[in-house]
Amino acid sequence: MESKLLTVVVLMAILMAEGVTSWTGEIHGRVVCDVCADSSISPEDHVLAGAEVAVLCITKSGEVLNYQAFTNSNGIYTVAETMPESERWDACLARPISSFHNHCTHLGDGSTGVKFSYEHPSGYSHAVRPFVYRPVKAPVYCI
Repeated sequence: MESKLLTVVVLMAILMAEGVTSWTGEIHGRVVCDVCADSSISPEDHVLAGAEVAVLCITKSGEVLNYQAFTNSNGIYTVAETMPESERWDACLARPISSFHNHCTHLGDGSTGVKFSYEHPSGYSHAVRPFVYRPVKAPVYCI
């Protein structure tokens, strides 16, 4: 255990001596169920816990990073990373992968993915517009 701690301390000292500055970025969004499939937020709509979202980012150096996230009980997913400033995210694509809800399993219009440039300084978060799933058939009370 002590040797691992010593290795970490030595690596941090080397990085700090070379002037490497770190950068932290975060991407978050929400996944919801549009129960009446009417493309508007209504009282019957709800968040989707456990929905899977993929986030693909290209760094300033051209490296491609692929992240997988699942929504929490509030329907929110989050991806975060700390890396050297020179390797920070340049552009990203967030896209829904699947909903594990019993009824809300079909992607709504315009929910195939969102491309964006990541231009935030370290410590900031980028909010992605909500991804929307719909039921195969809207309930009778929606008609």
